[in-house]
Amino acid sequence: MTCNAYHRIAGPLLALTMIPACVSTPLPAEKIAATPDDTAATVHPDIWPQADWPYAKDAAVESRIESLLARMTVEEKVGQVIQADIASVTPEEAKRYHLGSILNGGNSAPGGDEFAPPEKWLALADAFYDASVDTSGGRTAIPIIWGTDAVHGHSNIVGATLFPHNVGLGAMRDPELLERIAQATALELRSTGMEWTFAPTITVPQDGRWGRAYEGYSQDPALVASYVGRFIRGLQGVPSDEPILNGPHVLASTKHFLADGGTFEGRDQGDARISETELRDVHGTPYVPAINAGVQTIMASFSSWNGKKITGHKGLLTDVLKERMRFGGFVVSDWNAHGQIQGCTNASCPQAINAGLDMYMAPDTWKPLYHSLVKQAKDGTVPMARLDDAVANILRVKIRAGLFEAGRPSSRPYSGRYDLLGSADHRALAREAVRKSLVLIKNNGQILPLSPKSHILVAGDGADDIGRASGGWTLTWQGTGISNDKFPGATSIWQGISDAVTAAGGTARHAPDGSYEQKPDAAIVVFGETPYAEFQGDLKTLQLKPELKGPVATMRKLKAQGIPVVSVFLTGRPLWTNPEINASDAFVAAWLPGSEGGGVADMLFRDEDGNLAHEFEGRLSFSWPMTADALGPRLFDLDYGLTTDAVSDVPVLPEISGVAEEETSAGLFFDKGLPTASWSLMVSDGESDRTRITTTPVEAVDGRVEVRAVDHLTQEGARQFTTDGSGPALIELVTHAPIDISRETNGDVLLLVTMRYDEKGSAPLIFSMQCGPGCGGAVAPGGLDALQAGEWQTVGLSLKCFANAGADVSKLDAPFQISTSGAVKFSLSRVAVGTVADRILDCE
Repeated sequence: MTCNAYHRIAGPLLALTMIPACVSTPLPAEKIAATPDDTAATVHPDIWPQADWPYAKDAAVESRIESLLARMTVEEKVGQVIQADIASVTPEEAKRYHLGSILNGGNSAPGGDEFAPPEKWLALADAFYDASVDTSGGRTAIPIIWGTDAVHGHSNIVGATLFPHNVGLGAMRDPELLERIAQATALELRSTGMEWTFAPTITVPQDGRWGRAYEGYSQDPALVASYVGRFIRGLQGVPSDEPILNGPHVLASTKHFLADGGTFEGRDQGDARISETELRDVHGTPYVPAINAGVQTIMASFSSWNGKKITGHKGLLTDVLKERMRFGGFVVSDWNAHGQIQGCTNASCPQAINAGLDMYMAPDTWKPLYHSLVKQAKDGTVPMARLDDAVANILRVKIRAGLFEAGRPSSRPYSGRYDLLGSADHRALAREAVRKSLVLIKNNGQILPLSPKSHILVAGDGADDIGRASGGWTLTWQGTGISNDKFPGATSIWQGISDAVTAAGGTARHAPDGSYEQKPDAAIVVFGETPYAEFQGDLKTLQLKPELKGPVATMRKLKAQGIPVVSVFLTGRPLWTNPEINASDAFVAAWLPGSEGGGVADMLFRDEDGNLAHEFEGRLSFSWPMTADALGPRLFDLDYGLTTDAVSDVPVLPEISGVAEEETSAGLFFDKGLPTASWSLMVSDGESDRTRITTTPVEAVDGRVEVRAVDHLTQEGARQFTTDGSGPALIELVTHAPIDISRETNGDVLLLVTMRYDEKGSAPLIFSMQCGPGCGGAVAPGGLDALQAGEWQTVGLSLKCFANAGADVSKLDAPFQISTSGAVKFSLSRVAVGTVADRILDCE
C-alpha cells in the first residue's frame, strides 16, 4: 500500500495541512473507556470460540498420574505448583521443598553472573535436575522444569542469535520464516539444557504507550493469529504421541492471557476497560490457533479486565480457557502476579489456585507461599481436588514432554552443542528476518538503494550499538548498558554498512555527530529508542524521550549541506517522528533488529554491479501516528510500506506534536537539581520545622542545613546539602497526591539516586519512604559508605527494601527521604525509579 494521494484535514493542529489519504483514526473513545453496563468482569463462556485441543486423553498417562498423586504428600503436591527464581533458590532447597519448576528472571543467572558462559547454565540445570529426582527419605522423584524468557532468540545467553523483536517480525508477514526462527531458538535453548520458553508473546497491543508493545506482532488480531500456530510448531513440533523432548524441541508458553495489550492508556499491568466481545474478538482470537497447535503452557496476565485481576479470574482461567476453549496444558502466573489479586499477598493467595491457576511464579516469595499453601490445602481453604487437578495438569505436561525419561539435561540430545549458539545458519536466518522486517516509510527521489561504491557517512547515536539494536530482554531484563564485546559473532549496523561498502570499493566513516573531512555522497543516520522492558518502557505520549531527539539536528545540518540523508529508526513501536521524516530523504523503520546488523545494510545498498540486491517487503503491522497524542489521527495505516520503485513524495509534515512537550515521567521525582511537576523539595528537622526549597542558596532548620546549587551535567544541575550535625536533618520529596508504585516494587525495580559525597560525615545517611502519618519504612543501606568523595554515582536500592521495612508503596506521599543526625556534605541531581544503577546497595 502506498500513499500517493493527499487530502486536507482541517483542525486546530493540522489546519490546511496536506497529509496522505491513507490516514486512519485510532480506536474510538468508547472502546477506550467502556460504558458501565459493559464493564462487569463477568464472562459468558458460551459466546467464546471452541478450540480443538490436539491431544486425546491417554489412559496410560492418566493411570501414571493417578499413581503419582497417590504417592505424593501434600507438601510434595504444593511444591509442584510453585516456581522459584534461580537467584532466590538453591538446588538443595528445591529438593527440600519438592519444587516443580524454576526460572531465570530477566536479571538472574548462574552465580549471579548475567554473562556466564553456557557451560555454567548447563551445569546449573543438571544440579537442579539431580536435586528434583533424588528419592532419599522416600521422596517422590518428579523432574523439575526450567522456564526462560527466550523471546527473541535464546537472549539470556552470551553468543546466542538475537532475532528481531516481534514488532519487526509482524512487519515481515512471513509465517513460514517465523516457524524456522522458532526451530532455531529451540535448538539454542536445548544446547544449555533448558526445556521451556515463555514464548511466543501473542498479545494484541492497542496502545503504543505500552512499554511491551514491541513484544506483540501486530495490533491486528488476525495477523497475530496467523503467526501463532507456526511459531508453536517450530518450538514444540507437530502434536503427536512422541515425547516433545525426543526431537529438537522445547515447551512453549503463550502470554499473557488476556488483554495485556488492551489496558487503559497502555499502562503495563493495568486494566482493560473493554466489553467482553472486544476481549474475545481482539485479545482472545490468537488463543484459538495456540490451543489448536497444542501449546503446553499459557501464562496468565498481570493485568485486569474491568477491575478484576486475570490471575484470580475463575471465569476466564477455568470457565473460558480450560472448559470452553479446551486448553489441556497448565496455566502459570507471571512474576508474583498472584500478590496483586484482591485479598492476596505475595506470601498467601489461595484465590489464584482456586480460580484455575496451576503454577505460581513466585520467584523470590516461593518459601512463604509454600508454607501458606500447605496450610491452606490441609485446612480445606484450597480443596484437595483442585490441588490434585493443578498437579495433574503439570504432570501431564511433563509426561508429554518426556521429562521423566529424558535424563540429566547434559545427557539429552543437543545439550552441550554450544556450536548451535549463534551458528552461521541461525545468523543467516536472523539476517533474512531483518531484511524482511524493515519498512520503507519514505524514499523521496528514490534515494534508496544507495551505491556501495560511494563515500558514506554513518551518523546518529545508534549505529555501533548491538545492545541498542537488540532492545529489552537481551542478556539482562532491560537490555541496557551492554557493550558490543558481550555479543561475540554479532554485527552492528555500522559494521554491516562498513563491510558492504568496503567490499564494493567504497569508503565509510562513522561519526555520530555527523562531522566529516571529505564530503560524503550520502549520510545514514541511525537513531531511536534505547532499550527497555516492562515498567521502564511505558510512555505518556508517543514520542522519543527528550534526550533521544538530538540526531534530528544532525539530519537537518547534513540536509542543509546538500547531502542526501537516509534515516534508520530503531524503535519498539511507531512514534511521532514528523521532524525526523521531514529532515530525511529516505526513512526506514528498522524496529529492534537484533544481532545481525548486516541485514539492515543489505536493504540500503545496491549490489556491486549496481543492481537491486533486496527489495523492501516489510509493511506496518501497527499504524503510525500523525501526532504524539496516542488517541490522535494516524499518518500511515496498517499495511503501509513502500518498495524502492514506488513513487514516494511524502510532503512536509506538520511538526506540532499535539501534546505538552514537557511530559514528566511517572517515575521521575527530581531531575537536574529540581523537583519535577507536582513534587516539592523540603528540608526539615523531621518534626515541625519545615522549609520548601525554591531558591538557592538558602538555610533551613535554624541554619543547621545549607542548600546550594552546584553543577552536574548542566549548569546548576544539582543541589548540595550541608548539615552541621547539631540536630536531625531530613531532606525529602513530597506530593499532595500519593502515588502507587506497588507494581514496580513487585517487579524488582530500584529507587535510583544520583548523588555525590562532597564531605563524608560520621553519622550514616538513612533512606526512607513515607505513606502518611505513622506510615513508612526506613533503610540504612549497605554499601553507601563505599562511595568515593567527589565522585558522582547513581546508586540503586530495591523498592522492596522499603516495603519490607513497613512502607505501604501503594500510597506514598514521600517516595524519597534522606536523613542524618551528623555533619555531612552531599549533592543530589536526580531521583527516580528504574533499573540501571552504577552501584546497587543492600537493604541493610
